[in-house]
Amino acid sequence: MSPRRSAAEALGTRAAILERSVAISSTEGLEGLTIGRLALELGMSKSGVLGHFGCKEALQLAVLDRAGEIFRAEVWEPARPAAPGLTRLRALCEAWVSYLERGVFPGGCFFVAAAHEFDGRPGPVRDVVEARFDAWRGRLCKEARRAVDAGELASGTDPDQLAFELLGAVMALNHALQLHLDPEAPSRARHAVRTRLDA
Repeated sequence: MSPRRSAAEALGTRAAILERSVAISSTEGLEGLTIGRLALELGMSKSGVLGHFGCKEALQLAVLDRAGEIFRAEVWEPARPAAPGLTRLRALCEAWVSYLERGVFPGGCFFVAAAHEFDGRPGPVRDVVEARFDAWRGRLCKEARRAVDAGELASGTDPDQLAFELLGAVMALNHALQLHLDPEAPSRARHAVRTRLDA
């Protein structure tokens, strides 16, 4: 076997471990990941799984990175071509609601679940979850600020407050879908976002 083929196979194995880990973590939490379970489900040895990450925490961090890539592809990339400001803010919110409505992750928003799991537990995993939320809130604030500067939102609009309210609306959607299985929740979330952005 050539070194190039061996490296490609290793990358493919790592990707398979991550995809299964994301699926498990989405519904059972990052702490629900066990090396033994992954090894059994993927037909590997425990040492084979560990060899790709080194320890469970490194695996959890890699899973967060992969979940972030999925979120970016599902929410940011569809909205990115939209004109900066209010148009992009609307597109971001629509993609965000759609991401939850379509059940991209079977357990709902991956990062909301991870935040509930780790918000009171210091360490690298919590730090990454917090950084992801900060980056997303920052993106919402940036587009809101652009909209204010362009006169698309009222001059007194506080971008931080607007981002807080949009986060609240979509977190409420996640809750309604996951806990209550409410089929009306996406339309309620869209109404809440539209009402706030049209104010």
